Amino acid sequence: MKNYIKIARPDHWIKNLFILPGTIIAVLLTKHSPADINLIKLVTAFLATCMIASANYVINEWLDAPFDKFHPTKKNRPVVTTNMKLSIVLLEYFLLIIIGISLSLLINLPFTVTSAVLLVMGVLYNVKPFRTKDIPYFDVLSESVNNMLRLLMGWFVITASSVPPSSILIGYWMTGAFLMATKRFAEYRMIGNPETAGLYRRSFIYYTEKKLLTSALFYALVSTFCLGVFLIKYRIEYLLCMPFVFLLYSYYTAMSLDPDSAVQRPEKLYKEKKLMFILLIMLIVFIIFTFIDVEFLHILTSNALVSIPIE
Repeated sequence: MKNYIKIARPDHWIKNLFILPGTIIAVLLTKHSPADINLIKLVTAFLATCMIASANYVINEWLDAPFDKFHPTKKNRPVVTTNMKLSIVLLEYFLLIIIGISLSLLINLPFTVTSAVLLVMGVLYNVKPFRTKDIPYFDVLSESVNNMLRLLMGWFVITASSVPPSSILIGYWMTGAFLMATKRFAEYRMIGNPETAGLYRRSFIYYTEKKLLTSALFYALVSTFCLGVFLIKYRIEYLLCMPFVFLLYSYYTAMSLDPDSAVQRPEKLYKEKKLMFILLIMLIVFIIFTFIDVEFLHILTSNALVSIPIE
């Protein structure tokens, strides 16, 4: 049974902490306070997200087996190397869905609907005739939209009567797209052979290192632009945090150029000390400017021109 547990990727559950920013943003933008965060509800939401994500991982591993054998490391996955049974895989898939949706219903209806959409995205990404993972650029965009869904799920832990601003939703989506595009770039570089890369992932037939890196830059620009719009609209003090955001993006891009880059395994990024240090500093700065008002920055939100005193 160890292999069947392994294909559910419990080691990837750390990614579902992406629901936490949605919870924090909901507290900051609504009439709720940090005291309104129900820890039991938040843990239930996290577990529900993990179950839904694991259901998607199960079908991902099973359906990718014929292609993973061409990948230098994924060829060692259990579905590729052992004789696993489809009947047990399907049972595991539907069991994870039942648990995930049951836990979601304990939160509220919007959370449950978002969980269902997350499941549907897993089907669109992995299952023919859709299989968006084989379509250039759609592979990145359809996978990274799950980040936006996780943000929504975190938001609905606090309130079911509204949705987050579109600027933060798109920004969060494009952040995920940047992370996914750099992962694709690092994978493509590691494989080192366009023909083999195309056998592993059909979208790689079209991609080149130049195209992947350029797309990652595009997603980064859209992401930071949307985040900037959100920050100016809701708390302009956060603009002072943006240099640390840019540093984080730049360092992450530099990491993707390393041989056998950790960017290929986002679930293991917490082991990257320099990256975690930059992230920690960025979070500290965000916390500081959550409570400190910088009055002169508010001039930037005015439509009036800056006058020049003439003696």
